[in-house]
Amino acid sequence: MGSRGRQGTANMRRSNVQDGLFAPDKVSYIHRTPRGLSKRIVEEIAYVKKEPEWMRRVRLSAHQTFLRRKAPVWGPDIASVDFANLHYYIRPTEKVAQRWSDVPAPIRKTYDRIGIPRAERKYLMGVMAQYESEAVYHSIQEKLAQTGVIFTDMDTAVRQHPEIIQRYFGTVVPAADNKFSALNTAVWSGGSFVYVPAGVRVALPLQAYYRINAPQVGQFERTLIIAEPGSYVHYVEGCTAPRYSTSSLHSAVVEIIVKKGARVRYTTVQNWSKNVFNLVTKRSFVYEEGIMEWVDGNIGSGVTMKYPSVYLLGRKARGEVLSMACAGTGQVIDAGARAIHGAPETSSRIISKSISKGTGRTSYRGLVRIPRGMRGSASHVSCDALLLNPRARSDTYPRMEVYEPQARVGHEASVGRIGEEQLFYLQSRGLSEQEAVSMIVAGFVEPIAKELPLEYAVELNRLLEYEMSNAVG
Repeated sequence: MGSRGRQGTANMRRSNVQDGLFAPDKVSYIHRTPRGLSKRIVEEIAYVKKEPEWMRRVRLSAHQTFLRRKAPVWGPDIASVDFANLHYYIRPTEKVAQRWSDVPAPIRKTYDRIGIPRAERKYLMGVMAQYESEAVYHSIQEKLAQTGVIFTDMDTAVRQHPEIIQRYFGTVVPAADNKFSALNTAVWSGGSFVYVPAGVRVALPLQAYYRINAPQVGQFERTLIIAEPGSYVHYVEGCTAPRYSTSSLHSAVVEIIVKKGARVRYTTVQNWSKNVFNLVTKRSFVYEEGIMEWVDGNIGSGVTMKYPSVYLLGRKARGEVLSMACAGTGQVIDAGARAIHGAPETSSRIISKSISKGTGRTSYRGLVRIPRGMRGSASHVSCDALLLNPRARSDTYPRMEVYEPQARVGHEASVGRIGEEQLFYLQSRGLSEQEAVSMIVAGFVEPIAKELPLEYAVELNRLLEYEMSNAVG
């Protein structure tokens, strides 16, 4: 079989896997709120979850904030988000399973296709699987739990660790930060709570996987990670949703607190279907000599707005955002980063790689702020865009606010197309045009992929190869 034949067979296998992930599961739900958002719906969510009174008050206050705040007008067009026709809470199971065999078969089949149970056995210290609005499975290795590490879903954390949740919830991302953080605070459900005690280093990643299955649904997980002084943890999240003609909304909030000398890495491989609006707020507070690393891969969704942020609040704190976006026809991915230097001798690095094909549009939107008095601070921003078609588009909106004379700031950007010489050279070595494009794209995103654990780098490259399967010809 020639190279084109082999490639065609491989593409067919990958297509079958993708079609499986984007096909809806046949699931019976035990609770579903009516469409639309009101005070009654917010109270119903709190009641079903049996939450304490303080959380109910937080939700109701955030709902009022959501009603007052206007949606952002400076990014992609999100006017078609139909808040009145979404289901804001869907519960798939009675309880969170501790064994995969206890997860209902239709749901378990999806995670088997993704490979999460196998990954857990091989290279994860803990797993949380969320389906619609609630976690359906959760586990943590016993030897890790014995070190004092807490890794559980947020709903369980509210019940079992109320003193920690009440102390930190909404301190990094307040409800009033933006319209969608207010919405999340009002109707949040699921997400992860991670607490790493001082000096504990989690050797292998913790992973969460999110699935939206029903049509016209909103998923609003809330994740809170606290790394005590001198600790380390790597948290990985992935996500999928089936294809529908109607839109769904994913609007998560992630709050991370990195204390003195601690290090947190947060990796995302986002593969939502194109009917999903992905409007997310992710932010970290980093204290003295702490390190925060965001590794952000965006391949799916119809519209994405996501700007992982680092607030460097202690001397010699360091933040890094490595971002990759791939937008095809019908997609707008508006991603980037924010680095706020709130202490002297802090440093930040932002690397953005974007790929646009068909009529897809990618945008880098970033902010670096160094106020006066933050002496010895440094920041470097690099944005590179690759256009695969004449109608593809890429935009860059960098914003640099530097008020300290003794700070170092650099910015570089490039945009280009795949050259005919590159394609000719690779095809002359026996590759098909499709294989040549895939190889060039893989090389382009290599600075991001190399920062992933091997298994996740393979997954990212597999998804990109699938996306590139109709980029030419």
